[in-house]
Amino acid sequence: MEARDNGALKEAKDKLEKRVEELTWRLDVEKHLRVDLEVAKGQEITKLQSALQEMQEKLEQAHAAIINEKEAAKLAIEQAPPKIVEVPVVDNAKVELLTSQNEELETELGTFRTKAEDLEKKLFEIQKQSDELSREAQERDSKINELQEMIARLETNLSNMESENHVLRQQSLLASADDDNKTKQIESLESKIAILESENQVLCSNPAPAVQAVVNPEVIQPSVMKNSHQVLENGHQLGEPKMVSEEVVVPPIKNLSKQQSLTDRQQENHDILIKSLAEDRRYDNRRPAAACIVYKSLLHWHSFEAEKTNIFDRIIHTIRSSVENAESSGELAYWLSTTSTLLYLLQNTLKASSSSTKVPNRSRTATGNLFNRMVQNARSSSSGLGISNGYSGMVGRADTTSMIEAKYPAVRFKQQLTAYVEKIYGTMRDSLKREISAILTLCIQAPRAGRVRASRGSLKSIHSSALSRQASSVHWQNIVKCLNHTLETMNNNYVPPMIIRKTFSQVFAFMNVQLFNSLLLRRECCSFSNGEFLKAGLQELEQWCSRTTEEYAGTSWDELQHIRQAVGFLVLHQKSHKTLEEITDELCPVLSISQIYRIGTMFWDDKYGAQGLSQEVIGNMRTMTTDDSITTPNSSFLLDDDSSIPISLDDIARLMLDINPTDVEPPPLLRQNSQFHFLLQQHTD
Repeated sequence: MEARDNGALKEAKDKLEKRVEELTWRLDVEKHLRVDLEVAKGQEITKLQSALQEMQEKLEQAHAAIINEKEAAKLAIEQAPPKIVEVPVVDNAKVELLTSQNEELETELGTFRTKAEDLEKKLFEIQKQSDELSREAQERDSKINELQEMIARLETNLSNMESENHVLRQQSLLASADDDNKTKQIESLESKIAILESENQVLCSNPAPAVQAVVNPEVIQPSVMKNSHQVLENGHQLGEPKMVSEEVVVPPIKNLSKQQSLTDRQQENHDILIKSLAEDRRYDNRRPAAACIVYKSLLHWHSFEAEKTNIFDRIIHTIRSSVENAESSGELAYWLSTTSTLLYLLQNTLKASSSSTKVPNRSRTATGNLFNRMVQNARSSSSGLGISNGYSGMVGRADTTSMIEAKYPAVRFKQQLTAYVEKIYGTMRDSLKREISAILTLCIQAPRAGRVRASRGSLKSIHSSALSRQASSVHWQNIVKCLNHTLETMNNNYVPPMIIRKTFSQVFAFMNVQLFNSLLLRRECCSFSNGEFLKAGLQELEQWCSRTTEEYAGTSWDELQHIRQAVGFLVLHQKSHKTLEEITDELCPVLSISQIYRIGTMFWDDKYGAQGLSQEVIGNMRTMTTDDSITTPNSSFLLDDDSSIPISLDDIARLMLDINPTDVEPPPLLRQNSQFHFLLQQHTD
């Protein structure tokens, strides 16, 4: 135990000794540091003392300089000459007079300033009025130019329509006259043909040299008919020769058979063309192939210059049956593209013929007319088979000298084709209207869950309002889907953009009428929350117009001006601070006073409980509405839907379609037929 204690004491002694040595070392270090610090402080003190001495010296020098300057200034003042100041004598009367005059001038200056401010205000108003007048003058000038262009186009169209109507009147008179005599002419012609055939057999069996047979395919003289009757009446039997003293003209029986074969061949060509029109629904370089092929065939056969032909009626019948049996909007869009393209080609190719209005000479005999028509048909058939071809390639030239003078069948065909373009357009537009109208009834009024006041903002109401907004936005998206489907259908069938623009413009005008009239007729629709609901839906339509571009949307967004301004009024804050001029000129310039008055009186804020228009504004509008009802008693604040067809022949002529019918490749049905090789020749050329 003692040894252990001694060992412990020894260890403690060693630790204490080490501690003492460490403390001693630290003490020495601190002493050295203190010495160094005192030395540094001494050096710094000496530096500061020297700097203080320098500053004191500079201060003493500055004091000395100031004293010297003061002494120099005193000497300069003493040596300067005395200055004499003249004090003017003040006339109090003149001073008072001047002060009174000054006050009068100040008052006049104030009046001048007020007058100048008034003049500036009047000048600003006059400048504003002049700017408005200049804008109105520019708009009037532009409208005058547009009206002048429209008048020029209408004059040309009127002249064409007058000539076409004249043609139609003359042809209707001729048709009525022909209908009255048709039966008698046919009977007489058949009997005379039978007589001529029997006479031809008699003359052919007679080898007498005095009988001369002259073949004339164009004219049979009336004397020949008379002589042939005499031959049969005198009882000459077959095989009984008789000398004939005068020349006998024999009808060309061989040419008749040839003419009949040409007519049959032409009928076969018509059948093949009609079959191709009904079955070939291709597009060649964004153009309906059937329209170009029909146009080239009619032009090659000179059908536009024919007095009588049934090919146009057969084409119209094919189009009518196809349109009536169409099962989808895609088929209607195809026929709209085909008929509008064909009408464009006709409009830029045909012109009314003045010669077709002349009444043909009815003094000719029925037999002569029969053979003349047969010869003319033979010529047209031979030209249709490749004997002459006047086709020049591109259409759409403005030179009227190169246009074809259309006869009555071609003019009637163009009118029927125009009617079918309007009919198909109206059918597609009305179908889209009906489809949108069913959805539009769900978009007029916001759901009830969305019209909860903000003060009742529980979690359940917020969740239900969010669901209702999502469900209501689906209806607007369904309208956008309908518009996209129609646009895609028309684009896939290459309907001209002008027709697409007019379709959507009229559909948007229809939506404007439906939505705006619903606001004016239903008070529950004239609320603040319903205005927000309609504003969100209109934003969907605006985004669709911006995505679709102006090429297809056109002025569709501008057609919604009434509902846009009405919705802007519903969602406007602080309506009570607005004046009547601000509402009519800035907020709702398109709406009438009666329409604004009705919306303003039916408005109710179901979200914030704010007030509507001020009583002064409502009273002024009530007075103006009463005055308007007295001056125009039959006026209505509701809008009317425009169901007219805004497509004219002038619009069709200005389509500027890039169409060259010679580039269209014919279908296999026509390529395999030798009668339609002219299509292949034009295609290779």
